[in-house]
Amino acid sequence: DLSVDAIIEKATRFKQQGADVIDLGCLPGKPFLHLADTVKALKAASFLVSVDSMNVADLRTGGLAGADYLLSLTEKSIGLIDEVESTPILIPSKPGNMASLYRAIEHCLHNNKPFYADAILDPIQFGLTNSIVRYHKLRKKYPDIQIMMGVGNLTELTDADTTGINALLFGIISELNINAVLATSVSAHAAYAIAEADVARRVMYRAKQDNRLPRGYSNGLLGLHDRKPFSYNAEEIEAFATQIKDPSFRIMVSEEGVHVYNREGLHMQVDPFQFYPRLGVENDASHAFYLGVELARAQIAWQLKKRYVQDEELNFGVATSTKDKQAKSAHREASIKEKSKR
Repeated sequence: DLSVDAIIEKATRFKQQGADVIDLGCLPGKPFLHLADTVKALKAASFLVSVDSMNVADLRTGGLAGADYLLSLTEKSIGLIDEVESTPILIPSKPGNMASLYRAIEHCLHNNKPFYADAILDPIQFGLTNSIVRYHKLRKKYPDIQIMMGVGNLTELTDADTTGINALLFGIISELNINAVLATSVSAHAAYAIAEADVARRVMYRAKQDNRLPRGYSNGLLGLHDRKPFSYNAEEIEAFATQIKDPSFRIMVSEEGVHVYNREGLHMQVDPFQFYPRLGVENDASHAFYLGVELARAQIAWQLKKRYVQDEELNFGVATSTKDKQAKSAHREASIKEKSKR
């Protein structure tokens, strides 16, 4: 239902998240009347394009318009490769029918045609484990061909954070030397799935090159928790507090809770509301507002076991939008200036 301009705008966002190819999905039984125009517009804007449909007519239209890839062809529709220059993605003619996929692969190999083979990743409780085994068998049978895996059946169809799903899948993808991945971002909970896939592929590729565990390369997939959330313990924070000689509040988080301190003393709570009567900001609205924001962040960090740094937003990996670092302490400075006017 999107216009050509809207599709290009969305494609630009996906490219910024790390997508190399923009996939145009066709809905069953619903004509994509501007498919050719969309492919041409995307190509004119320097995008690589794939057309995704089980309708051969759609694939032909996309291929003739200049699509780089066609998803998906079976042994029954393989003849289309003689009509267009697009690279086909081959799939079984029926779910799990690997013999039909092998025949399509052999056809392309015999005719010296480029292709990708996809054994199809099934959702959990509908054959996931067997489908992973199929990919393993496919790679073992054809160690040198190009293989693609679509991960949307897990990221979109599982009520779980997609960061962990992508991390695990791309580990498998790396071990099986899978060459291309179809990632989607349709469900609201998969809003950052493209960016996560980009981080996951880079991490797993580098870990494989280094023959190391995928640790220490990036925090992009640590959305909910951090590996080392607390820089200091309660005793160390108490020692810091004894050195403070000014009225500005410092906020830190340890495993024990949230700590607030200035020259007047140190307070520790797990409920931010318990701080209010102890901080003496009843008549200082701007400072109280600032502390409210920071203490809310600190509480969330303590609850989720995330790293908290005063005057900085919490980092949720690739789901965190980039902010202006120069403005990170602007609210705190504004509250101090407001207080000095009184």
